[in-house]
Amino acid sequence: MSASLFLDRCWVGWDGSQRYRRSNFGMNIHEYQAKELFDQFGVPSPRGMVAATPAEACSVASELGGGRLVIKAQVHAGGRGKGHFKNGFQGGVHLVDSPEKAEEIAGKMLDEVLVTKQTGEAGRLVSKVMVGEAVEIDHEYYLAILVDRETARPVIVASTEGGMDIEEVAEKTPEKIVRHFVHPLMGLQGYEVRKIAAALGFAGEAAKQFGKLLRNLFKLFVSCDCSMVEINPLVTTPDGRVLALDAKFGFDDNALFRHPEITAMRDTGEEDPREVAASEFDLNYIGLDGDIACLVNGAGLAMATMDIIKHCGGEPANFLDVGGGASKEQVAAAFRIILGDPNVKAILVNIFGGIMDCNVIAEGIVAAAKETGLGLPLVVRLEGNNVEAGKATLASSGIDIIGGDSMADAAEKVVAAVAG
Repeated sequence: MSASLFLDRCWVGWDGSQRYRRSNFGMNIHEYQAKELFDQFGVPSPRGMVAATPAEACSVASELGGGRLVIKAQVHAGGRGKGHFKNGFQGGVHLVDSPEKAEEIAGKMLDEVLVTKQTGEAGRLVSKVMVGEAVEIDHEYYLAILVDRETARPVIVASTEGGMDIEEVAEKTPEKIVRHFVHPLMGLQGYEVRKIAAALGFAGEAAKQFGKLLRNLFKLFVSCDCSMVEINPLVTTPDGRVLALDAKFGFDDNALFRHPEITAMRDTGEEDPREVAASEFDLNYIGLDGDIACLVNGAGLAMATMDIIKHCGGEPANFLDVGGGASKEQVAAAFRIILGDPNVKAILVNIFGGIMDCNVIAEGIVAAAKETGLGLPLVVRLEGNNVEAGKATLASSGIDIIGGDSMADAAEKVVAAVAG
């Protein structure tokens, strides 16, 4: 994976610029939790509640008055309606017309694995469903607020083509996408709201409702330190309401210390266990599909390392940045996480010691290799602060370590080790 492809995991530019953050990074929450935030900030959405058992789904449906309701599987993935369960049941979103039917459908979803385009074949285990009011739809829109990294401003992205992938809209009908940048100090102004409403074709009472919704959504975005709030679809109904039907959130991890109530919403069961373990040691880890594990200090160097592995004919198994001041314990934890991936066939450690002490890294490598009984090829390239002491620690460890004289040399050796 190249550095640019790696960035695509967290930045998707719907105009081809890769500028808009669409939150593969940052904490995500479930739809029912998003609805709780909508209720708190006055963003109108259909009534709905969460259920963890079929009986609870029946009870919630009765509390909502029965009638026409929608049952939605709660997983951190899009495309639920078109997904399928491994038990053969089709679709993660279903309309029902009675509490008894809600109980039946919930029973086919709960504790089952839902597979969508975004989950891959592994799928996601459904432990909760949301039972909500089903509304008649007059028209569907798309609305999102994201962070634009190029201008360091929030950007509002909207379209009259809701209910479908915005990337598809951008590719086929880019003229139907509205983009508006908001000044970070002045905030969203009234004339800007009116401009966006007009661009989407809202008028009269609908324009007033949309304006209030957008102002409250922007307040939520700023107040909760969001990296993304995406409503797809935003709908108008035959009786004149403007409602947020479905939502996805991303939050800035670096600001979560200010929001313990949001941190409490985290569902680690929806995350890669290796990434969860890495976060406990303040390591930046993302699992990939290759077989050469990387342990690097610095995000830029980590991406360059993945690039050069790819250039040499290998496939990186992960992005792992231990940071500029990693401890021996963090390095050992990084090794344990790497070895938790059964696809890994070799490890490349690429360290440039600026602030980092190379000997600390070396001690961590030795400790981790001995603790885990490492049996995989290990290539280590150290440069920088206290490098001679680090190399001496590795040489005297008794562990079979392949030294890399340069980044290119190390990459060639680790690719050769996997091939051999």
